[in-house]
Amino acid sequence: MDELLIEPVRAFDDNYIWCLRRGGLAAVVDPGDAGPVIRHLEGVRASLAAILVTHHHGDHAGGIPELVARWPVPVFGPAVEGIAGVDRPVRGGDTVAVGELEVAFDVLDVPGHTRGHVAYYGPKLPPEGAVFCGDTLFAGGCGRIFEGTPDQMHDSLSRLAALPPRTAVYCAHEYTQANLRFAVAVEPANPELLRRVDTVARRRAGGFPTVPSLIADELATNPFLRSGAPAVVAAARARGADASSAVRVFAAIREWKNAFR
Repeated sequence: MDELLIEPVRAFDDNYIWCLRRGGLAAVVDPGDAGPVIRHLEGVRASLAAILVTHHHGDHAGGIPELVARWPVPVFGPAVEGIAGVDRPVRGGDTVAVGELEVAFDVLDVPGHTRGHVAYYGPKLPPEGAVFCGDTLFAGGCGRIFEGTPDQMHDSLSRLAALPPRTAVYCAHEYTQANLRFAVAVEPANPELLRRVDTVARRRAGGFPTVPSLIADELATNPFLRSGAPAVVAAARARGADASSAVRVFAAIREWKNAFR
């Protein structure tokens, strides 16, 4: 049996379309642009077996029509978002199986960025589990709250944070350096964060992706998963925010990030 590979396919300025491939068959997650996917699959001599989509934004779903015209495969996506081309609507608690690759995912509801955003968690994916979380959780950050509420986004991030620490986090954008600059503004004395900044800088200087990260990395350095940490609470309070609960701290930090440059 061929090894399961998880390969980044770059799209637009900073998107990652994730390709899961075993031998000559593949599934892709969030194909916002069909062209890079087609070129990648042609290059590795593979054909498409399934598409998984986390939410409706065009840079995640825009390539579906062209891909299914070439490969008429099942397309899994959030049931409440009405994405063109999705013929296998899913909700939290569902299981998605891609039999051709011998992989299965638990579907997690993670609204906030959009109202129906889902994530796909593969507990048996190598090396110790993986989650494809679109624009909910980023390496060092989280997505903007476009259609949901801070309470929803905080709950969604808490759901992802509860995954096993060695779970690999496959987010959909190369935002890590910018996210960590903000994280340092929130927690300038966090030694693990400062070490991560150096590691990420070296990877980017070498032209390498900074994702996936691990849930453990995010718990230690991502301010949006640390809204109960004393330093993050103090940072929110120093900006005049109501820091009486973790959700309110999260909301204050997210609002700060929206204007951070």
